[in-house]
Amino acid sequence: MRFVCLLATLLFLLACDPIRVAIETPSRPPDVEWASHGGTAAEQRYSPLDQITTKNVHELGLAWSFDLMSDRGVESTPLVVDGRMFVSAPWSLVHALDARTGERLWSFDPEVPRGMARDICCGVVNRGVAYHAGSVFVGTLDGRLIALDATTGAVRWDVDTREPDWPYSITGAPRVVEGLVVIGNAGADLGARGYVSAYQADSGAFAWRTYTVPGNPADGFESAAMARAAETWNGEWWKAGGGGTVWDALAYDPALGLLYVGTGNGTPHVRWLRSPGGGDNLYLSSILALRPQTGELVWHYQTTPGDSWDYTATQHILLADLEIEGRLRKVLMQAPKNGFFFVIDRETGEFISAEKFTEATWASHFDESGRPVETDTDYREVAKFVRPSPYGAHSWPPMSFHPKTGLVYFPVRNMGSIFKMNPDWDYRPGTWNTGIDMAVYENFGASDDSERWEAFLLAWDPVAQREVWRVPHITAFNGGTLSTGEDLLFEGSADGRFVAYRASTGEKLWQSPVGTGVMAGPITYRVDGTQYIAVAAGWGASFAMSGGEAALLAKVRGGARVLVWKLGGEAEVPPGRPPLGPVPSPTYHLDSTPAERRLGAIRYQEHCGACHGPGGVGGGSGVPDLRYLSEATHALFPRILLEGLLEPAGMPRFEDLLSPEEVRAIQAFLLEQARRASEQ
Repeated sequence: MRFVCLLATLLFLLACDPIRVAIETPSRPPDVEWASHGGTAAEQRYSPLDQITTKNVHELGLAWSFDLMSDRGVESTPLVVDGRMFVSAPWSLVHALDARTGERLWSFDPEVPRGMARDICCGVVNRGVAYHAGSVFVGTLDGRLIALDATTGAVRWDVDTREPDWPYSITGAPRVVEGLVVIGNAGADLGARGYVSAYQADSGAFAWRTYTVPGNPADGFESAAMARAAETWNGEWWKAGGGGTVWDALAYDPALGLLYVGTGNGTPHVRWLRSPGGGDNLYLSSILALRPQTGELVWHYQTTPGDSWDYTATQHILLADLEIEGRLRKVLMQAPKNGFFFVIDRETGEFISAEKFTEATWASHFDESGRPVETDTDYREVAKFVRPSPYGAHSWPPMSFHPKTGLVYFPVRNMGSIFKMNPDWDYRPGTWNTGIDMAVYENFGASDDSERWEAFLLAWDPVAQREVWRVPHITAFNGGTLSTGEDLLFEGSADGRFVAYRASTGEKLWQSPVGTGVMAGPITYRVDGTQYIAVAAGWGASFAMSGGEAALLAKVRGGARVLVWKLGGEAEVPPGRPPLGPVPSPTYHLDSTPAERRLGAIRYQEHCGACHGPGGVGGGSGVPDLRYLSEATHALFPRILLEGLLEPAGMPRFEDLLSPEEVRAIQAFLLEQARRASEQ
């Protein structure tokens, strides 16, 4: 008994001894990783790390940078696990870096055929990788899902996720859920049938596939969900695939055992061509709740029934628990392209609320049942100007939720577009199958409303469904956001800045130049007691390629890099690419008629404008501005388009889609555009 008392006394003294406590307490706090795409499965992109605060954020300096060796657009969210950073780059490359120093540990190139650029909607981008049990997973532009050894970069397995006959690609980040790697694909703008698939993380063995739109009824339906969906379609939609590709948003609730998936637009975009008899066209532009082990559909909510404006619901899905009308609700939040902020019960799919976060003229509001009340935007016979544009009021740049302020933060663009149906549209494999009359862009006269647009960072109260504050931006496609600590918010901008704000008020507290535009979402992590803030930067992709003069307002060019800051960092920010300067007067001569140049304008818009911009006006995306083509390049122009002379550099060939006469017409149109620009 005496021994027990002595032992208890000794333990008490040891517990109270400050010296002994200091010895047993770690000398520095444990490392904090960023091990999944959205920080956690809920995708909130919030970190409680608070070494960097509102009071000392002005002391941030660059710790290190890494050159991603590309002029193409960067959309990747890095991961940090075990002191290593894993970041994807254009053309689906993956780099492993020391998270403390930026030293390259290994790189992996999946060797995507460069001609694939023709089969990709919006740039040769990749939004990130996934990590699980010593493996790094990446989806590739040519539709593969690859597992890499996290230590060496060696390939563990490589599977093709594509189905034949459709131009599938992967630009989104995989997620690992319950031992399965889940991945969707892109391709609906060209013609594809959407689906999301799961593979065993350890072996790559196929687990399940869930389609998002029904196929040909004559072939039978894969599930009861597809049979129900088919009742909302008409005509022969399956010939063009139908669309509904899952090219970005995924989230997971482990407590409910539900995987949330966002689906995309239809093929073609125009509902009256896609489904002539009408219908909601399930499950286009929808949020789907699936069972992770089987892919079974539990519930769905459609954000834009019968979508006819490319208003995808593939934008960031964010999960949180919010008190709404005195009741704690498990909710799912999304700000998709259509301009409404949605709050949905993530357990049942019940509609809670939807309010406009910017101008949206396609609908006046959503009724109590969760359906939009559409305005008169029937553009079958007469061109209509509609907001938002197909760029969307908000697209893939990720949101963040700050639990201390209760606000959601995301970049917004208030832009509109002209819509006019092409009555002669017919499905053409390998081309853009939007069903929109491309000639309308040339003939559309600018008006005060069509020229009015704005871009801004928005702080949104999801409970009150109202704006709290905004910060204006120079132009569109600004970066995703990161919330940290008590009251901090980080975002990069299209015009080449990385900025810290007070999350509660929007007050700018600090900024750093980055040398290029920032579109991707930042992260934060702690290694060896030091907190870092990181972002992958690089101007490019859809808006930079096709935004024309609006994209040029950013006054930046490509130059992909990872940038990492810490308190007291002293590294220098790499310089940006110099501007191109005035367009020179073309010296190459080509006789042409107005009719030829008009044909060239139409064919250019159909096949070239998505990458090289309207009228050849590149937005600094890393893809050439065709007004600057040299005399020597013009001399090779037919060989470039018809023979693939520059295919190894990412310029695809078009001999199957364009005749020599059409190529000549495109060249004549571009020369005229260069001449006009040089005279301004």
